Amino acid sequence: MKDLDKKWLRKDLIGYISQEPVLFCTTIKENIMFGNPNATDDEVIAAAKIANAHDFIIEFPHGYDTIVGQQGTALSGGQRQRIAIARAIIKNPKILILDEATSALDSESELLVKEALKVIMKDRTVLVIAHRLNTIEHCDHIVVLESGRIVEQGTHQQLLRNGAKYFQLVNRAKEKKKNRKMRMMDDDFIDDLLDE
Repeated sequence: MKDLDKKWLRKDLIGYISQEPVLFCTTIKENIMFGNPNATDDEVIAAAKIANAHDFIIEFPHGYDTIVGQQGTALSGGQRQRIAIARAIIKNPKILILDEATSALDSESELLVKEALKVIMKDRTVLVIAHRLNTIEHCDHIVVLESGRIVEQGTHQQLLRNGAKYFQLVNRAKEKKKNRKMRMMDDDFIDDLLDE
């Protein structure tokens, strides 16, 4: 890897979608076209449709010509993420890196982003960096790191059967989810009592 041209890697081989996507203070169309400056309008729209972004884009008064503001401040987190996905789609990289790409989203936005990611993940190598385990359950191969070292690897089912670190992480996540539901039910019960 050290011998490879970094510009070539970034320009032609690797696409990257982070938790906080970088958007520029320009139009939605131009932000998508950073993935491929030679893209046609039809290609931009097609990428936005795949990324589940087209519908919200056309609701803006200026559509694809809407200025997003510095760092995309005119958009919600889910909208910014879908613009970043459209940019990656139009780039069509061989390798895609998803770095906590859904971790900061609300449930509705996360669902739309995950649907878009399923499409873009086809027929390419995808590296998913995630703390939310439901983000990686569908992956072909999962690598579990602890203190910077690989401690386990395999499919979701293999790692669960192993009963080691991944199994513990999954169980801990399930327990946290269960506890959150219990707290919500307790809060609802108290609210009902207070309303009587």
